[in-house]
Amino acid sequence: MKPPFHHRLYLRIWLAVVGTVALLALLAGWLARMEAESERANRPGREIVLRNAAGEVIGQAPPRPVLITEQGPEFLVTLRDGNTITVQLPRRDNRPAGMAPPGAAGPRRFPINYAWMLALVALAVAIGSYPVIRRLTKRLEALEQGVRQWGDGNLSQRLPEGGQDEVAALAQGFNVAAQRVQALLLSHKTLLANASHELRSPLTRIRMALELMASNPGMALGEEIVRNIQELDQLIDEILLASRLDASATDLGTVEPVDMVGLLAEECAAWDAQLSAPAPPPALVVQGVSRLLRRMLRNLLENARRHGAGAVTATLAIDGATMVLTVCDDGPGVPAALRERIFEPFYRLPGATERDGGVGLGLALVRSIAQRHGGSVRCVEPSGSGACFEARLPMGRQASW
Repeated sequence: MKPPFHHRLYLRIWLAVVGTVALLALLAGWLARMEAESERANRPGREIVLRNAAGEVIGQAPPRPVLITEQGPEFLVTLRDGNTITVQLPRRDNRPAGMAPPGAAGPRRFPINYAWMLALVALAVAIGSYPVIRRLTKRLEALEQGVRQWGDGNLSQRLPEGGQDEVAALAQGFNVAAQRVQALLLSHKTLLANASHELRSPLTRIRMALELMASNPGMALGEEIVRNIQELDQLIDEILLASRLDASATDLGTVEPVDMVGLLAEECAAWDAQLSAPAPPPALVVQGVSRLLRRMLRNLLENARRHGAGAVTATLAIDGATMVLTVCDDGPGVPAALRERIFEPFYRLPGATERDGGVGLGLALVRSIAQRHGGSVRCVEPSGSGACFEARLPMGRQASW
């Protein structure tokens, strides 16, 4: 809804400029008038003096002229003998050559004094400032319309970023924020859609197992139900953790120094993985949440154990101020074209089934945890067969939470 005409921003700015110029013109005119009156008041008095041929004063009078239109001022001077004469000063003719004398036919010219000059300046400022102000406020109106459309649900709406001033910076900042919000909402929609599918599968298997147990009770069906319940519990836990990692303002735990060598040694022992670290092991300390870092290591090792044929190797190294963790397996590996997609939530490699284990959130959580700790993770080219994942975390500085 557009505001009323008298509430338009460009009109209010323009009227403010015009009013300011008019006020300055009136103030300048008043000051000039006061200065002129002060000068006349301090000017020394003068007299009209008449002398004869011998140089004697025959008459004098103060200058009190009588102005006569088109003729000039006249002075009444009283002589010594009591007679009064009139002295007239004709008006000076300052017209250029060729211009008609006073009284002749022709266009009348108005004198341009100080007041007229101020009025013309005010008019010029009013006319010149209008297009500048209107151009600025048009950009503001475009921003307002774009924000309204985005607020109405058109999340793909972006604002024009032309210019290099504060309005352009505002549009750029809004576009960045809008892009992040759109990506976050799309991620949540995808997460909910995939979660509904993943939750439905174990529930269906549990229902079928219960129906079979009613007619043919057995230990195998009970174990299947327990396995599906554990899968549901793991899925819900990973979905909740993924949602909390997406919310940047969420408190995920206490940030403290974490010894990655000791943490990785514990997880390698639990997953029967071979640990390779510099000798003697250095103090690889990372500022972060111990629970999340343990979850990241566990997901990498679990993924390698699930898809590998047997041997799983975890390697720690130092690259400047960065800790580099590499986890490799001897499985079929990941095609080069899919090494980025495997970090998407609920993505499985072609040919993978639910029986292989996992719900497709493990590597997505690994990337989210690494990014929350100021690091990164990627799938790199292995030296031999299998797949290798490289995680980089900064050491000795506070993570960005």
